[in-house]
Amino acid sequence: MINNIAVNERGKMKLLMIYCDYFSTNPNIKTLDSAEEVKEKLEFENALVGMIHVEAEDEENAKKVETKLVKNLKWAARKNETNKIVLHSFAHLSDSDSSPEFAQGLFDNAEKRLKEADYETFQTPFGYFNDLEIKAPGYSQARMFKGF
Repeated sequence: MINNIAVNERGKMKLLMIYCDYFSTNPNIKTLDSAEEVKEKLEFENALVGMIHVEAEDEENAKKVETKLVKNLKWAARKNETNKIVLHSFAHLSDSDSSPEFAQGLFDNAEKRLKEADYETFQTPFGYFNDLEIKAPGYSQARMFKGF
């Protein structure tokens, strides 16, 4: 179903938000030569994980996209009664990709804004395929999808 949504809504960032009782990420395969060398596993409890696909067209509306990303993450975190947000690059929700530099800059800006709003905010290793462990409860607000 997500693939159908992605195909039908071109030109918009995709954001899959999952509230997790437990989430871990472990860098497995480096996909960008410019990515920092990272080897450690990261683990989080009671966190909202934003799986974010930044599209090429988003580069034209950087500020608007950044604002919508931050607002949606804050809203979903409040709905799930957490102040912990994890930003995860998930370039699998569409065929359109922004440049890695733009996506990383967007993540950095969103992280800064969320921290300024008193959210504990983290990023998973950018430029890697990561092994993921997800334990998520089964209620409607625990999983949400937005395209904007």
